[in-house]
Amino acid sequence: MFNPTREEVRRFFCDTWKKKTENRILDPMETLASNWMEQHPEYHALLTDPEAALEQDYTPERGETNPFLHLSMHLSIGEQISINQPPGIKEIAEKLSKKLGSEHEAQHLMMECLGQVMWEAQREGKALNPENYLEALNKLI
Repeated sequence: MFNPTREEVRRFFCDTWKKKTENRILDPMETLASNWMEQHPEYHALLTDPEAALEQDYTPERGETNPFLHLSMHLSIGEQISINQPPGIKEIAEKLSKKLGSEHEAQHLMMECLGQVMWEAQREGKALNPENYLEALNKLI
């Protein structure tokens, strides 16, 4: 399983953004990531400054969203939807997107559910429970 370091994740997003803004060719993963980055203009300044991106800490006490975690979760949820894993997530995402009139906003709500079940799994020292995840997602629609 791919397990990048914090620095590798941040460099991936910053390097991808640089390539995107320079109109260079992107690979499929970079294309997906850059599409989400375009929808988050609030991150553009940070993405253009890799050194600042590498140094920045995001803690709950500071009350800031970690843009790299946020973008990574967009990619994760997008992948889950594309392969319908866990089974049923694609239909949930479609219904929620239709209800909200926005795939982006639907993913933000789905992100809250994913974050919650990830936190619970880490707290309990167990694998993520897909049934709990789907249950939380179903409550959104």
